[in-house]
Amino acid sequence: MVSGRSTVVVAKEQVSCDLAGEAAILNLKNGVYYGLDPVGARIWNLLQEPRIVNEIGEALLKEYDVESDRCESDLLALLQKLAAEGLIEVKDETAA
Repeated sequence: MVSGRSTVVVAKEQVSCDLAGEAAILNLKNGVYYGLDPVGARIWNLLQEPRIVNEIGEALLKEYDVESDRCESDLLALLQKLAAEGLIEVKDETAA
C-alpha cells in the first residue's frame, strides 16, 4: 500500500525512455510495455531517485494547476498501479 509517507523509486527490472514528453517503460520481468502521459512521465522522472510520495505531490502542485485533493488521489492511484506492475519499489515509512 502506498501512502503519502512511503518512499518510492523505480524498480531495477525495467528500462524506460522519453517519447516526446511521454514515457515508455518496459518491464524486463514480464516483457510488457507501459506508456505514461506527460504528467505521468514527469512523475516517472521524479521517481528516478528515491522520494517520499508527499514530496512528489508538492512538486506537482507547484508545476501544474491542480487541486491538492485531486493531485494526491491521482498520484496515489498511479503509484499503486506502478507498484502492482512491479515498476516501482515502495518502502513503508516505518521500514529501516
